[in-house]
Amino acid sequence: MIDMGLSTCLTLALETFQMPTRFQPINLLETDRLRSVRVVLTDIDDTLTHDGKLPAIAYSALEKLQNAGFIIVPVTGRPGGWCDHIARMWPIDGIVGENGALYFRHDGAKGKLIRAFWKSAEARIKDRHKLDKIRNEVLATIPGSALASDQPYRDADLAIDFREDVPPLAIEDIDRIVDIFQTHGAEAKISSIHVNGWFGDYNKLAMTRRMLSNEFGIDIDAVNQSIVFLGDSPNDDPMFEFFELSIGVANIMDFRDRLNTGPAFVTKGGGGTGFAEFAELLLAAKNVKDDPSTGID
Repeated sequence: MIDMGLSTCLTLALETFQMPTRFQPINLLETDRLRSVRVVLTDIDDTLTHDGKLPAIAYSALEKLQNAGFIIVPVTGRPGGWCDHIARMWPIDGIVGENGALYFRHDGAKGKLIRAFWKSAEARIKDRHKLDKIRNEVLATIPGSALASDQPYRDADLAIDFREDVPPLAIEDIDRIVDIFQTHGAEAKISSIHVNGWFGDYNKLAMTRRMLSNEFGIDIDAVNQSIVFLGDSPNDDPMFEFFELSIGVANIMDFRDRLNTGPAFVTKGGGGTGFAEFAELLLAAKNVKDDPSTGID
């Protein structure tokens, strides 16, 4: 019995040792890991922003990273209408929006906005009818919930506000909103401000994979170590799980108990301050070694 107990303990210890460590402080991130990064993917709300505003420090960090040669792609739950503006006006190389329903990229040389959707226009119209039924049920049964103020600019999903322009709802009510979406056969993800729901087999990771392949010839499976993702909430979990180098800004800890995987590292600062904190580390690493062989041209 004693031998069996020791064997079991050793097996469990070995399995624990082999499991990747999550939520490590950013100061434990080795410079050597940063030297291979060439693509920066980032959520927007509460990752680049703070209290609903985009601080200068975060915007400046985006600009510095792009000027240094990094490919910058926000991956967000925000609507297509916002993505149109962001793709044209921000120092980025493209954007994935509505949790993977679409991506936009502005081709400066051609003066053209490239717009790609996961589903056809006809399919999105059919989905909208079903989403309208969900909207009506949520608003009728969850007191204090509201349509997200950016809903008129959405192409493919339904966003229910639980704390952006309404008093914060209780966790139980947020979970009830998710349940209503799922009862109707829809996907539902919780961001830091909305519950987003849609019909389709896509998510942030799936459309990011498609965009980087179509627009930049990047196979994210082949060059995983050359890509970093930054996020802050449960709808970022597929990205945290897939990318070997994933970063949560400090406010990710508010959702730690609701994450299946979570980020590998966590910044000291929250929101845009945390993003800028990581950007400075990445820029410093680039100065140490400027042209590593990553497989990305």
